[in-house]
Amino acid sequence: MHKNVLKYILFFAISIVLILIDQYTKYLAKISLQNKPPYVVIKDVVELVYTENEGAAFGILQGKQWLFYVLTVIIIIAILIALYKLDFNSHNIIYFIFFTLLFSGAIGNFIDRVKNRYVVDFIYFKPINFPVFNFADMLITIACILIIIATLTIYRKD
Repeated sequence: MHKNVLKYILFFAISIVLILIDQYTKYLAKISLQNKPPYVVIKDVVELVYTENEGAAFGILQGKQWLFYVLTVIIIIAILIALYKLDFNSHNIIYFIFFTLLFSGAIGNFIDRVKNRYVVDFIYFKPINFPVFNFADMLITIACILIIIATLTIYRKD
């Protein structure tokens, strides 16, 4: 099978699985946590609490849905163009993972914004009073951490 075809099959197969996990966890949060007190997973560490976020990370830009639609479409197009240009080999696997995680997280939250006009968040990390987040947010965060680490270590030019 041609390497480019394999690249797209893997990209979309993994993305679909990650998006389905994101949407399913948000569905579970809605039916299990909405209008209920937080569910303590680890006392004073992690709680599950249902929230509806009309903004971005940390609740910024509340109610600016049009901005999120435009930015998400631009990001998705940029990822697909970068994926197209990416030579699919072991040296670029970090970029492939980065694109896959970022795409999946962006689509997961985009589905919420289109469907609900808000994003369902439900994971609360209590020790640092971190904003409530979801699986798609974790994918985006992991993607960004990976690309920063890769840029500072693997792909750094001496």
